Amino acid sequence: MGVASALTGWACSECGWTFPVPPLLTDPEAKSAYDRLAASQFRDHNCAAHGKAALVTDSESFAARARKLVTRGFKPKDAVEITLQEMTFENRSDPAAAKKAREDAEDFLRHVKDGLI
Repeated sequence: MGVASALTGWACSECGWTFPVPPLLTDPEAKSAYDRLAASQFRDHNCAAHGKAALVTDSESFAARARKLVTRGFKPKDAVEITLQEMTFENRSDPAAAKKAREDAEDFLRHVKDGLI
């Protein structure tokens, strides 16, 4: 299961396939049935039929994601490591994006050290 901006539900991190949670789905048994159906749909989907996965938006930049973790109590170094691992995983098929995430991680830590964050 991947991550998609403003999506509640299942998504593929390799393509644009999504399986959003229906609005007002609150019953635990219905949620369980939704997850079973979503898992089945995910296993059966064809990435080639859904195009590329959506790119991370500016609101989900490296710095924004790392800052979110810091505000939740993580040390900056740990927040950077977690964010870097997530972004590297999300961009495993795009070496340039993974490289940019590493550069952004170094930049974030430099800003922390300089007291800018």
